[in-house]
Amino acid sequence: MRIAILTPSTDARGTGSHALALGEALCALGHEAVVHAPDPTGRGFFRDAACPVVSVAAKPVHGAGAALIGARISDYLAHFSTPAACDFDVFHAQCGISGNALATLTRRRLIAGFVRTVHRTEVFADPQLARWQDRAIVDAGRLLCLSQTWAATLAAEYGAQAEVIGSGVDGAVFGPDPGPGDAALRGRLGLGPGPVFLSVGGFAARKNVLAIIEAFAALHRRVPAAQLVVAGEAWPVEPSGYEALCCAALERAGLSVGPGKSVIRTGPVAQADMPALYRLSDTFVSPSLSEGYGHGVLEAMACGTPVIVSSRPPFTEYLAQSEALWTGPEDVDALAATMRESLQPARRARLRNAGLEVARAHIWAACAARHLPSYAALRQDPGPVAPPATGAAAWNITRMSTDA
Repeated sequence: MRIAILTPSTDARGTGSHALALGEALCALGHEAVVHAPDPTGRGFFRDAACPVVSVAAKPVHGAGAALIGARISDYLAHFSTPAACDFDVFHAQCGISGNALATLTRRRLIAGFVRTVHRTEVFADPQLARWQDRAIVDAGRLLCLSQTWAATLAAEYGAQAEVIGSGVDGAVFGPDPGPGDAALRGRLGLGPGPVFLSVGGFAARKNVLAIIEAFAALHRRVPAAQLVVAGEAWPVEPSGYEALCCAALERAGLSVGPGKSVIRTGPVAQADMPALYRLSDTFVSPSLSEGYGHGVLEAMACGTPVIVSSRPPFTEYLAQSEALWTGPEDVDALAATMRESLQPARRARLRNAGLEVARAHIWAACAARHLPSYAALRQDPGPVAPPATGAAAWNITRMSTDA
């Protein structure tokens, strides 16, 4: 099969990483999977890929929220505006942006339908963002989810059935053995003797970074040599003002920020440096409030780094109690205690071994194979064909009912 996989950006975020890894695994199974993403910078994807990729021409947008999402939908529509560009057997949207573009292409009769992976749903204050989220789910021919938790959410909120396909980690990239670049990265970041705690995803509300900062501040008072690394960037549709709350918490705690300081904000990290960053960290801290699956958790485990996770789904679906350290995400004192607990040598050794086993069980080939029945079903039965839409109606911006 020729499969077009569409993701929201060429940046190193969870959805994009998932899309590239899926494309590579599908190609290894003998299919032709081409990963697409809007690329306003012209720099291409955040890493080289072992599958074909297409950097979709995209206009730079100054702003966030609905303006950015609308522009990226438009970029995708411009790219797939001709039958030649739509020469694929299956279209697979990994996000609401691409899901809306493919919904419009379906109504324009340029494609027969599409598969949509719903990593998670959000609660949007902006009604336009909420409408786009609904449409990218309701108009899909087949729905996939990474976890049973989100499949149940779609059933409850949309009356929709989704197949659970899980996720994976590339053991050839993420591993526990030190690499030649580890020492250089330690020097660039200014990492001291530690302990070093790592959070990935920038100052994102759903990653619960404010709680991480407050818990780290409590630990830092007892362990002054401790450092917190906050890697990556938050998605532009994060709640307004959350970053300011995190910065205010750092200031109140007297935590200095910068290379070699108590708190290190890296911004985007090159994919080649991520395995080293996990290995250089003593503990990966992920007390997320909302998570699709937790790719960072699997990557940290594959690198032999103990993890702290929220005692809630989806983590409870694929991790046993003995394989991670668990915490209530809203309890800052409990999180600080768990961070201290993660430094106990005997416990660290057990968590390292358990994490490596979890990572070995999450192979991408198996995850990719779980997609194939949905792809085949879509080709056989793309679902009811909607009347072709033209003009403003082609955007279908009216909120869809959950039984549409």
